[in-house]
Amino acid sequence: MEHSDTQFIQNRTFDEIQVGDFAQLVRTLRPEDIHLFAAMSGDVNPTHVDVEYARSSQFREVVGHSMWGSTLISTVLGTEFPGPGTVYVSQGLNFWRPITIGDTLTISVTCKEKFEHNHHIIFDCLAVNQDGLKVIDGIAEVMAPTQKIKRQRVTLPEVTISDRELRYRHLLSVSAGLSPIPIAVAHPCDKESLSGPVQAAKAGLVDPILVGPENKIRSVAEEHGIDIKGFRIVDAEHSHASAATAVAMCRDGHAEALMKGSLHTDEMMSQVVKNLRTGRRISHVFLADVPTYPHPLMITDAAIMIEPTLEDKVDIIQNAIELAHILGLPEPKVAILSAVETVTSKIRSTIEAAALCKMADRGQIKGGLLDGPLAFDNAVSLVAAKTKGIKSVVAGNADILVVPDLESGNMVAKQLEYLANALMAGVVLGARVPIVLTSRADTAETRAASCAVVQLMAHRKREMIKP
Repeated sequence: MEHSDTQFIQNRTFDEIQVGDFAQLVRTLRPEDIHLFAAMSGDVNPTHVDVEYARSSQFREVVGHSMWGSTLISTVLGTEFPGPGTVYVSQGLNFWRPITIGDTLTISVTCKEKFEHNHHIIFDCLAVNQDGLKVIDGIAEVMAPTQKIKRQRVTLPEVTISDRELRYRHLLSVSAGLSPIPIAVAHPCDKESLSGPVQAAKAGLVDPILVGPENKIRSVAEEHGIDIKGFRIVDAEHSHASAATAVAMCRDGHAEALMKGSLHTDEMMSQVVKNLRTGRRISHVFLADVPTYPHPLMITDAAIMIEPTLEDKVDIIQNAIELAHILGLPEPKVAILSAVETVTSKIRSTIEAAALCKMADRGQIKGGLLDGPLAFDNAVSLVAAKTKGIKSVVAGNADILVVPDLESGNMVAKQLEYLANALMAGVVLGARVPIVLTSRADTAETRAASCAVVQLMAHRKREMIKP
């Protein structure tokens, strides 16, 4: 059967259809199809949406909803054969085998029998997978249209699936298989700052040492039903003392990482600068999982250096590149951001971007591919980069965004989090131990995701100092 013009949707009337005529549709099952079907139907059977459960089920992997396959039969009947004006009368189906992610189904609908008195048609329906194996078969009865219909094909809106729980589990998986690390948590005296390390501990990421006023910590735990049984608590009088004690534990080797609780960043970082400095400048990285971007995105520095100098930016970039290496990116693409993508003396960040790229060419920055200045759009969009005529391996596909200053970086990160539903992890680099540094408004989920990153960093440090 010939397909209709793709710009239009048109039918075949009862009189035009002969016994033996058929139509076909080919469709491949994607993960987002499963999530969309579950969201639309409410069918959240763990066989379809729970990876861990699915591994223990009879199929050993997530499978698609059987009725997803049946809707493809409906698609053929309603849009092509017979098409617009068709009225479903009945449908009987047999399901022979599961549909797994990546399976390509070929749907065939064949006219079996016609009834003149009521314009009903019976169709044989068959779905086979890419191996030619039968997945679904059955019989459909419809009332076929008697008048010709041709309409402009409606363009459906693009649908983006944002499975936050799945993305959260993916972030946690960066340190899969590693043992928990001892982490000193400075002043966890509100719900989120206490829930974060507890959640991370349950996920096997860290062994939290809670540093702060013991009575206050226990009161918060009781008020919000947070189970801290078995966790070590180090009593400290107030937030300043909490920061000093937690940092001292990291300095003296009693903890391998540090985590900010419900105290001001300045309180903790002043202690870090005094006691945990290295030869490298300290900087911050947001690791963002953005639903509309094809891979994780690092943003630096959006929390520590307010107005970094050119020399500061060298360390900021080097810190981020080394984190990317730890995360499995051997040669990360680094976009140095500005408001424009051309070098101009009127905007200092464009000159510094050009200088940083030349420094990378001369080996003063190692391990990454740098380009800049790049505006935000052509750093993350291939279309925008092409429109501007930018030819670069970095443009449109950046792994790391280096912002001009803290103000712009913080705005970029927070906009992605609150307007693009990005899942964020925040870590401090360049100190003697990795540090979880999140906003006091961040959720326990965000704090736990950050713990996965510092767990991985701590284990890489252990490997480096092995004799």
